[in-house]
Amino acid sequence: MNLFTKRIVAYILDFFVVSAFMWIASYIAYFAINYYNMFQIYHYFVFILPIICLIYFTVLEKNIGATVGKRIMFIEVKSTRVHTRRLSRDNSITYMQAFIRSLSKIYWFPIILDVILGLISGNTRILDKISRTTVVEEVDEKQKFYQQMRRPQYRY
Repeated sequence: MNLFTKRIVAYILDFFVVSAFMWIASYIAYFAINYYNMFQIYHYFVFILPIICLIYFTVLEKNIGATVGKRIMFIEVKSTRVHTRRLSRDNSITYMQAFIRSLSKIYWFPIILDVILGLISGNTRILDKISRTTVVEEVDEKQKFYQQMRRPQYRY
């Protein structure tokens, strides 16, 4: 399965996770806001969905490097800018990068437009280019070890 297909499947899986959070949050909002039964619960979806999507994608991609769907599909988000912190080099993304990446995921139409424009202009989404991030396949610890062992050791 190529990376593009994995990203689509991961987004669909994330949709199910966000939907579960959305129903819980809407149910709580219904009882907290609508004590006198003046509105239907479906009126709150329009306002709760973008907030939950932004929080879900931003927090998980920043803190873990991937969402639930990306973890299941073994892909992760990396920054194209290398952050130098103390003695280590870090490719993890910042909160601003994660937030910018998540802007088109709040409803279905912006993400489709983002993907189509990204495929026309290159091989990635437009907001990935703007936020300077990329999605890569996860490399497990055994693969990292073997890759390091294959590198030639030069001695001077």
